[in-house]
Amino acid sequence: MRIVTRSEEETLIIGTKIGEKLMPGSVISLNGDLGAGKTHITKGIAKGLGVEDYITSPTFIIVNQYEGRIPLYHFDVYRINDIDEMYEIGFEEYLYGDGACIIEWGKIVEELLPEYTIKIDINKIDDNTREIVIDDKNNFGVLEGVVI
Repeated sequence: MRIVTRSEEETLIIGTKIGEKLMPGSVISLNGDLGAGKTHITKGIAKGLGVEDYITSPTFIIVNQYEGRIPLYHFDVYRINDIDEMYEIGFEEYLYGDGACIIEWGKIVEELLPEYTIKIDINKIDDNTREIVIDDKNNFGVLEGVVI
């Protein structure tokens, strides 16, 4: 699925619609350049999950946890130097736990992600425009029926 958004608000709406459909065990790999909108779409996903906390990128602490309809585990693995660091923080317990995982810069740890991971690439076209490419083909239809 390919979507073009022309404002932060539209990107937030896309994220919200995705979040409304996520189930326990959902995993999202978010990728895109710095400033592409990974954290912004995460804010929308959190909203769709009923999270009321302020969402920030966990760049220096690797993971933030939020409570909503189901728990949301928000990872930023940009600063991971060695894949073994993910094992040290108990990454697999989050992946196969009772919540949804969002992994910013997910390609860095792609070898650890389950085959059913929803892959979202965000490409910055200009200051306001984003191309969002969602690959949900292996996720057993979690996003099936999402109208954007």
